[in-house]
Order: sequence, then C-alpha cells, then structure tokens
Amino acid sequence: MSDQIALHDTGVVRLHPSDNVVVAAHALPAGTKIARENVATLDAIPFGHKIATRAIAKGESVRKYGQVMGVATQDIAAGAHVHVQNCTTSDLREEAGKIAAFHSDAAPRTFLGYKRLDGRVGTRNYVAVLTSVNCSATVAKFIAEQAQKRGLLDAYPNLDGIVPIVHQSGCGMASQGELYDLLVRTLWGTANNPNFAAVLLVGLGCEVPQIARIAKDYNIKTGPHFQSFTIQDVGGTRKAVEEGLARLKEILPEASRATRTPQPASEIVVGLQCGGSDAWSGVTANPALGNASDRLVALGGTVVLSETPEIYGAEHLLYARAASPEISRALRERIVWWENYTKINGMEMNNNPSPGNKAGGLTTILEKSLGAVAKAGTSPLNEVIEYAKPITKHGFVFMDSPGLDPCSATGQVASGANLIAFTTGRGSAYGCKPTPSIKLATNTAMYQRMTEDMDINCGTIATGEASVAEKGAEILTYMLDVASGKKTKSEELGYGDLEFVPWHIGAVM
Repeated sequence: MSDQIALHDTGVVRLHPSDNVVVAAHALPAGTKIARENVATLDAIPFGHKIATRAIAKGESVRKYGQVMGVATQDIAAGAHVHVQNCTTSDLREEAGKIAAFHSDAAPRTFLGYKRLDGRVGTRNYVAVLTSVNCSATVAKFIAEQAQKRGLLDAYPNLDGIVPIVHQSGCGMASQGELYDLLVRTLWGTANNPNFAAVLLVGLGCEVPQIARIAKDYNIKTGPHFQSFTIQDVGGTRKAVEEGLARLKEILPEASRATRTPQPASEIVVGLQCGGSDAWSGVTANPALGNASDRLVALGGTVVLSETPEIYGAEHLLYARAASPEISRALRERIVWWENYTKINGMEMNNNPSPGNKAGGLTTILEKSLGAVAKAGTSPLNEVIEYAKPITKHGFVFMDSPGLDPCSATGQVASGANLIAFTTGRGSAYGCKPTPSIKLATNTAMYQRMTEDMDINCGTIATGEASVAEKGAEILTYMLDVASGKKTKSEELGYGDLEFVPWHIGAVM
C-alpha cells in the first residue's frame, strides 16, 4: 500500500496491485461503473465494503493488502459484493517479504514528564486506591469520592486525581496458579505504573490475595509512596473510609512533590489499541499510527502491540520482523496457546470480527488482523511478553492479551504503558486512568459525528487530503503534547474510572 491513497474517479480504493478486491470509499449503487478496474457493481455496495474486480472461483483466495484475507465459499462474479455471504477465513499464510526498515534522521525530541525514583517517567501524576478483592471495591470508591468532596486535593495542584482501581475478583479462586498470578501481577503492575505517584492498597482481610503476601512477593515497603489496611482490621466500612482518608493525608504531600521536567521521547511507552474497527482501520488510522510508532521507536521510545486473537492471520508478518529466532518462537508459542484455548472452550479464532466490525466492512479475522498489525509500523520486534508482565526492551514489543480492548489496555498499563493510542472506525467510547488514551478516527463521517470523543481525524488519508506520513507526524506531535499534560478528549469527558478489566482465566470456585 502506498503512503498516499489514490481514489479512483468512481470512489473506490485499490490497496495493492495483486488484490482481487477494491474498497468502496462511499456507498455505491448497483450498476456503478469502475472504469479503471473495467468492472461495474452488481450489487449496492455499502461504505467501506469490498467489490470483486474479477471473477473469483469457489475455493480461490480473496486478496487484500497484497495478502490472503479469506477464501471464496462460492463463485464470485466480477463486480459482486464480497463479504460474509461468499467469503470465509483461510488457513493459507504466504511467506512474508522483507519489510523496508523505517529510517529517520529526526532530531531528538522531549516532553514534560514526571521522573520517578526508579528512573521511569510518568505522563500523569495520580494516586491510586487499589483493591485486593472485589469486596473492598465499594470502600475504595467511597474513599475517592470523599477525598473529592472534602477537598483533599485542593492544596495539591500537581496531582491529577485519586483513582479507585476496582475489579471483580480476589475471592473464589485458588491461591496459586495462572488466575492468581495474572490478577496479582496486573494489580501491582498497574499500581507500579509511572503515572501513579503513590498507592493506597485496601483489602477486606479474608481474600485470597493477602496484602502481606503481595507486599512480600513484590518487595513493597510501607512508606510515603505506599500504605495499606483491611476493612476487617479497622472495624468495618465507615471506619475504613475514615482510615483511608487519613492514610491519603499522609501520602498526598509526598506525591505532590513531583513536578514536570523535560524528558527524552525515549521514555514514552505507548500501548497500541484498536476497537470498533471498520474497513478503513487498516487503510488510514492504523497505518498512520504505525508511522507514528516508527517515528517514536526511532527516537528510542517503545510501542506495545497486543490483542493476540487480532493478529491471527497476520502473525507471519510479525515473525518476519522478529529481532531473533527466540523472539519469533515466543510469539509462535502464544499463537499455539490461543488456538488450544479457543478449542477447549468450544470457540474458534474466527469468532472475531464482531457484528459491528462486519457492518463496517470487515469479513474475516484475517482481514481484520492484516489491518490491525499496521499499528505497529515496520520496526523490528524486540520482545514478546505475557499479559501484564514488565516491559524490559525499548522499541517494538508484543504483549499477549485477549482482543477485548479494556482488558488488553489494562495489561498494557500494568506492563508500563504511560500513553494509549486507540484507533476506531465505528466509534469506541473509551478512556483510561492513569494512562491517557488518544482516540484516532479512521473515517471523517464518524469523526464529525463523535468529534467530542475523537482526538485526531485520520479519514483525510482516504480522501487524499493527507498522506500516511503526514498524519503519522501529526500523531507523534500529539503524543508528545499529551505526555506533557494536554488532556485527551476522553480525559475531558471524565473517562477512566471503570475501565480496569484484568484478564480472567480459570474456574470460579
């Protein structure tokens, strides 16, 4: 796909010379002639949907982005609408060609961030009220609400707020094993995110993840940046709320000492997300975000691709970018795990795309994945980590996660992401605390409908008003601005208190 999208006169987009479909840039009535493809539409084609440019025989591959995105389930005539009625997923993966490396001679860039004691840098300065179990969620919520009502933050303008981190687990589970490990490392990874200056951990007292055990396992010391107690120990709900407020009064002065100072762009860690995708995701916003990702990596920064079920069908493109055979093998192991996981649960990897994705023109998981991996640009894959584990390498990193956006983003934040970049075509309503989420619209119509939720319109790429590279440069600058304190649209709307969704694997006992 070229950097500059070329629209045909009749309003379709060809993404690769080898493709046997083109994409409708607007709704096309039946009988529309597409002169450059020497074909006319046989059906009414919705916005973003695919048109066969030649006859495709039953069993033949359907190609988009220069890759196999599906297989014809019946003979498809030239000019026909290609979608779920005549196309399904395919097991065919073609060998990936070498991807041209991104080169940049850009001067170093900086942002204003909060440097923490461990050397990492935050883009926000929040205090967390963390819960070890669902049973302490309401108390954590009450503490945060009362802190706001009583004006505890009034004297501390350097603090962005108090965030209750609540969830639905912590009881009815084994005290060891995958579910326990996932929950605890997600909880503490989130609390340890550099966008939090301090943490108050609230438990019930009888839950499985005991506070003393968590503190021992993670070598956490009580002090000005960490306090904890249980509801049972302090005497119930009302006393727990007052105890929480008293502990916050001890924590807030130290947390507020942090100030923004110039920091290199290499300290930015961006979680890459897409949700409510449409056929334009892989044409506009995802490639533009990929370009911004390459620019950030060239500056020494880090980008984190996730949602393993949504790279399925494009995983071979990532294998080809692995910096070592070991990294490629680690990614293969996660794909095999997911194939087995879906099988034992009576599902299949092609359960995705969602109904909204299909309405937006996406037909198979292969098509969705080929567009989704574009978010990660072209940089080498330097690390593959399990969900919510710490990121240890700079550059392009892959974190294993489900395709559920809030769950995936939760893992990225727990792994250390201090920014989220979220592309959407249908119009996802999402925000995140403590990590600001930048929303990138794939098409202009949705951007105009939901302008209060969207930060950047990438739809101008489809109309030829902007190139992928121009939009990528704009996104990188916006990232640096947000990292320096500019509020995203989701922050202005108040999103982020209800989006903490740890990955739940295993039986509820």
